[in-house]
Amino acid sequence: MTAIGIGLAGAMLSSAVVVSYGLGTGFSRAVRAADLPDLLVRFSEQPSSRVAARIRRLPDVARWSLRLEATNVALSFGSHSSSSGVAEVLDHPGPGQGYALVAGRQLASRGRQVLVERGLAAAWGIHLGDRIEIGGLGVERVVGYAEGPDDVGFPLAAPRVYLSRRALDATYGPGAIDPRVNLAGIWLRNPAYVNEVLTQARTVSYGLSAIRFATRSGVRVLLDQAAGIVIDLLVALSVIALVTAGVLLAASARAEVQRRLAAIGVRRAVGESRGQVVLAQTVEALAVSLPAGTVGVAAGLLATYGASSRLLILLNEPSPGWSLWLPLSAAWLAAVILPAAGAGWPAGRAAGGSLVGLLTGGDLAGGSRTREGRRHLPAGLVSLGARLTAARRARLLATVVTLGLSVGFVLMVLALASELSTLQTDPGALGKRYQLTAALPPSAASRVRRIPGVSAVAPRYQVEAADSFALGETVDVIAFPGDHTKFEAPPLTAGARLRGTAQAEVGEGLAEALGLGVGSELALALPDGREFRLRVSGIVSSLDHDGRIAYVPARSLLRDDPSAGSKLAVVVAPGADASAVQTALARLGGAPAAATGAAGRGVPLVRVLRAILRAVAVVDGLVCLYALIQACGLTVQEQRRTLAVVRAVGGGSRAVASLLLGAVLALIIPAAVLGLVLEEFLIGPEMSRLAINYAVLDLGAGLLEVLAVLAGLGVAGAVAIAWVSRQVGRESVVGGLAP
Repeated sequence: MTAIGIGLAGAMLSSAVVVSYGLGTGFSRAVRAADLPDLLVRFSEQPSSRVAARIRRLPDVARWSLRLEATNVALSFGSHSSSSGVAEVLDHPGPGQGYALVAGRQLASRGRQVLVERGLAAAWGIHLGDRIEIGGLGVERVVGYAEGPDDVGFPLAAPRVYLSRRALDATYGPGAIDPRVNLAGIWLRNPAYVNEVLTQARTVSYGLSAIRFATRSGVRVLLDQAAGIVIDLLVALSVIALVTAGVLLAASARAEVQRRLAAIGVRRAVGESRGQVVLAQTVEALAVSLPAGTVGVAAGLLATYGASSRLLILLNEPSPGWSLWLPLSAAWLAAVILPAAGAGWPAGRAAGGSLVGLLTGGDLAGGSRTREGRRHLPAGLVSLGARLTAARRARLLATVVTLGLSVGFVLMVLALASELSTLQTDPGALGKRYQLTAALPPSAASRVRRIPGVSAVAPRYQVEAADSFALGETVDVIAFPGDHTKFEAPPLTAGARLRGTAQAEVGEGLAEALGLGVGSELALALPDGREFRLRVSGIVSSLDHDGRIAYVPARSLLRDDPSAGSKLAVVVAPGADASAVQTALARLGGAPAAATGAAGRGVPLVRVLRAILRAVAVVDGLVCLYALIQACGLTVQEQRRTLAVVRAVGGGSRAVASLLLGAVLALIIPAAVLGLVLEEFLIGPEMSRLAINYAVLDLGAGLLEVLAVLAGLGVAGAVAIAWVSRQVGRESVVGGLAP
């Protein structure tokens, strides 16, 4: 039993380490592997000489690279295809160009060859040497897999491939591929001066249009759009798992010493010193914890590493690989050393107690023993079992805390899984009230409004701006003519809705990042270089761009940025056929698309997250089962004579099960209450607080989650009763009555 407990604790520790370390350090690893530029600049297609002349005028530039980023490229492989692919045409393929080669070889200067994003290869089943068809180029051979940490991978983002301009020129002739560029990567001598370089870049960028800047920190923000909240919540869940594992290790160590009290008494009686007892107990515990902890840590690694690696592939980040050995070694040492040290401490306490008490199996805390039913046997065996368990107050507290933490943890896992499903499938959960979008100009709104089944339509303008004082902080600026709440109404958490042309509503994430409050001034640098200043009227909860958004009046935005991009947002009337409306929009050439939740394109992401949560929840459920069996086993061991009396007077296995039922109820009822209280008032609110940078989420467990966990506790209790009852039945009544 001790070995099982240590193994489970080791599995929880290693699972927590794999998830928290792998996800928490993934972006840093990706940046180092790809040598991500300090500054990424996107603009309309320009001759490379013109762009290079602008870059040379910037201060502190160490080097730069230019490329053509072609969008909406048709890609197909086997039965898979996409019309929204991205082709990166590189002037100088190789290391230090902002992407990392993770398999295969680099692009050569001749031949039909392509690098594909690792997430795309995994999703479509593309192997090295396979051939993929690229619109306008024909068939190209896949020679390697690449990761570009400037964006998440497919299918969270558009599929991406990398091509060599020299190879294309050699195959199709010079000039066959657009010789211009629209993306520049800039590396600085001192990245600390990135804001100053950004300011200068905006000054020297005259003549270039549709400019968008992104720094490394800005890229990290963009990645957070896809999975930032998930990463933070999983890391927090891992911390909870660590706490639960620590309590389990302490309870396991104490339980082992409780089993050996009589042996400790014998050692003391034959003349061993207190130090010798502690040393012997520590060495014996180490002999158990070493193999058990090793197996547990390995099991936790195997259970979560694969799913965690798949999640990192979706984020375009490398797996930790051998760098995981250091934190895993720390988890292994904790799983091995802590139980041994934990066994020595209570053994030292016990060795200093009464010799008579030790020889009779007295409690570690020195409390009085129960009468064990020697004077009279209560009529209620269930009540007797509860009293026997409650008599060991220290053990009762440790077991209840372990079970309570596990209950709260599982409730949180179920609540998070439910929230992920909701955000994936329900746009309304994010405050979106339109069901479709159409790539049509604002002037087409009247024609769309006449389509049967359309309730409302309006242009939705959106541009990516930057904070004027922290230029690396990107902001999605969204505008609707008139009242935007008819189309998007994220919950208002402070202040009021915007009114007039000088107010804005900002997301929780933006308010948190910039220290904004109701009445603060919001200063934004628009893509065309103009500054946009509005007064904050309210703060809203939104997951889009991690809450780094601003709703502004359309008139004010178009005044300062007349070229702001837009789509039509279409509200389908209740009961109308959305597919018919979508077909009508397609006839107008609007390329209609369904409005989706925050993870609408991230079905694989949600699938991987569920695999991780499932693995951790299974380990946690085994912890509950172990704690119950351990507590019942100790109760049986201490109360052998009581159980023998019950069996001697005619009580069979049913009577023993009734007594153990009382013991289990004395544990799971307070544990369930503790778990519910922890989840409702501590774990749930703290996890929601972690999400405040993205949105205000209700991560409290619902009725179904509570009922599921209570049912699981009941099943674990039934298994524990059946297991221990079987062990009791193997011992003779005479043996149980013997002193």
